[in-house]
Amino acid sequence: MIVGVPKEVKDDEYRVAMLPVGVEELVSRGHKVVVQAGAGLGSGLADHAYLQAGAELVSSGLDVFQQADLIVKVKEPMVSEWEYIRPGQMLFTYFHFAADRKLTEAMLKTGASCFAYETLRDTQGRLPLLTPMSEVAGRMSIQEGAKYLERPQMGRGILLGGVPGVAPAHITILGGGVVGANAARIAAGFQADVAILDVNLDRLRYLDDVMPPNVNALFSDRHTIREELKLADLVIGSILIPGAKAPHLVRKEDLRLMKPGSVIIDVAIDQGGCVETSRPTTHQQPTYMVDDVVHYCVTNMPGAVGRTSTFALCNVTLPWVCTLADKGSEWAVSQSKPLRDSLNIHAGKVTNLAVAETFGLDFADKLG
Repeated sequence: MIVGVPKEVKDDEYRVAMLPVGVEELVSRGHKVVVQAGAGLGSGLADHAYLQAGAELVSSGLDVFQQADLIVKVKEPMVSEWEYIRPGQMLFTYFHFAADRKLTEAMLKTGASCFAYETLRDTQGRLPLLTPMSEVAGRMSIQEGAKYLERPQMGRGILLGGVPGVAPAHITILGGGVVGANAARIAAGFQADVAILDVNLDRLRYLDDVMPPNVNALFSDRHTIREELKLADLVIGSILIPGAKAPHLVRKEDLRLMKPGSVIIDVAIDQGGCVETSRPTTHQQPTYMVDDVVHYCVTNMPGAVGRTSTFALCNVTLPWVCTLADKGSEWAVSQSKPLRDSLNIHAGKVTNLAVAETFGLDFADKLG
């Protein structure tokens, strides 16, 4: 099989979908790997490293798409790439379809098989291809929140940890999953006052056991959320319903409860955002103001730390890339439940229930 690795074209996306060691592994299995020149530069990976591993370098993304049976990416195909995709081709990347109807409809028209990293579940029900980027985004959320709380960035002028005699910042984290837990650990290290909210009591008990004393695990309901918004200097939105659009836990009118210059980092923006006033932003223009509250809603946060993110992502995706290359899509959907869960669109049909329900589209439970 021919496996293609195009250079990412999303704004300020510095990750690459395959390391040179991945090329070497695929070539050793008898596959051909086509890599676009410069694809790895944002992650500090030179073209010669891919050549030495056995890749064929091509000059454009079009060349990659035209040759490859399996396209491996980091982010969803951009509009400029849609016309390159052909029926029967496999794409393996982060799609986040529920946040983007136009992308969903475009991929349906291609006739391709779209395997989404974010919905692949392992035998323990975990999301192994989403986890490393959630870890990165969770840790980055506090880093970014600290920056945008500074007064030159239109924040309140708050130091997360305070100083002796001055109270630390209060940080509210909505969602106690991988993003939320990583955010809480970093925030605790800054000596901030942290509250992490979730609806799963077992998860809250676990978080209460493992978190430092300055992290409080609270049950999430409308009353608690509103009370926390009054206290918060920084709010981290980290809600995830795999494959589905994130619910709006913070409504527009709730912003009036927040302090002027407080900051929202909506990590859930990839799935539509868990704050009603959130809209996608970029690393070049990461923030905007609504009702005196700073909103940071960058859709590819881990892309800013491309080297760390690339290695973390490729460590977990390579075994699945090898399986798709070795076995093909028909075997994958019939014999591998994780890959079947990962398949969101196939041959013009929506094969993920959450995506189908989000847009009112027909759901193809059985594939022909």
